Amino acid sequence: MPQASSTYPAPELDEAPRVVPAARIESDVQAIETAHALAVDFARGAAARDQDRSLPWREIERYSASGLGGITVPREFGGAQVSHATLAEVFCIISEADPSLGQIPQNHFGALNLLRLTGTPAQQRRYYEGVLAGRRLGNAGPERHTRHARDVEARLAPDGDGFRLSGRKFYSTGALFAHWIPTKALDADGRLVTVVLERGAPGLTVVDDWSSFGQRTTASGTVLLDNVRVEADSILPAWKTQESPTLQGAFAQLMQAAIDAGIAQGALRDAVTFLRERSRPWAEARVERATDDPYVIADVGRLHIELHAARAVLDAAARHLDDAGQGPLDADGAAAASIAVARAKALTTEIALAAGEKLFELSGARSSLSEFNLDRHWRNARTHTLHDPVRWKYHAVGNYLLNGRRPNRHSWI
Repeated sequence: MPQASSTYPAPELDEAPRVVPAARIESDVQAIETAHALAVDFARGAAARDQDRSLPWREIERYSASGLGGITVPREFGGAQVSHATLAEVFCIISEADPSLGQIPQNHFGALNLLRLTGTPAQQRRYYEGVLAGRRLGNAGPERHTRHARDVEARLAPDGDGFRLSGRKFYSTGALFAHWIPTKALDADGRLVTVVLERGAPGLTVVDDWSSFGQRTTASGTVLLDNVRVEADSILPAWKTQESPTLQGAFAQLMQAAIDAGIAQGALRDAVTFLRERSRPWAEARVERATDDPYVIADVGRLHIELHAARAVLDAAARHLDDAGQGPLDADGAAAASIAVARAKALTTEIALAAGEKLFELSGARSSLSEFNLDRHWRNARTHTLHDPVRWKYHAVGNYLLNGRRPNRHSWI
């Protein structure tokens, strides 16, 4: 049984969590205001949850009850259909407070976007209505022992008027907290599909075995699929997003970049607070306070500027996606959107790592004490930025500018 935050009674691993009725968010402004209100609460226990690996059940339920989970649902289905810029801002706000809580809904929104691109009207109605009512979508996508992150071994086999699914998934962020678990598999024709499984379905097991040193409370562990029954109306043809231009990859990467920006914001915030309240100046600086040390001042200024630049590029990328989504999208438009987000991802990766590491150099030896748990910022940044190596962001941008090569279509670019 996973340890739960506060006194929340976490369900058994083979049980579906309860559905808490959700409020209805109706505008971009309301979405951002709601995120700020939640972030105040989420930040209070973030360090303790990380240190104890106390899973954030109470916080996840507050997130769902707030209505944030439904903010990208199209207006025709009753959602706010917020802009990409607003979605990125929400992820930054929550991730600054607690980046595990920022990451857990990431696949939820990715699945909602895939549903918009490939779902039938009946599927869209079913899942959008469920999300607006408070249901959460998780993830069971990447597999551990394949050649690379995009390689899939899970197979969907015909079974009467339905199908059976078997496989073993790892890096299943959100699955433990989910009511529905989308999982990737190959159909009988070798095409990539996403199967939306009911939590608690016979043969589906969620294993809480996530042991990373960072993003510790995302519960991004294993999902086991043992001959799970699959109905035809729960299958999304994910292969369609690979055959025609979409913003699916850029959309997925925008959320990744926003999480990293939030981590950087949290690290710099705590560095400034520690310097003001606890740090002593270096003796040779000959100043009364650490905040009067000219080298400290310069380094904090440099971090702030780098973070400001990363946020500006992130905001520009989000607006680029908003503009690109207004009309027909061709291959060049999809490529330009992916490159815009790749630029942001490169900068947010760099500043998240730099802020998490520089915090200690500036704040001094006392900042390394476990009672403050300030190392969580670097641990979270280092873990989350391993999803896709930043060196390939620079490569994608350079190859696009020099050789006119469009990036490949997938969720890692």
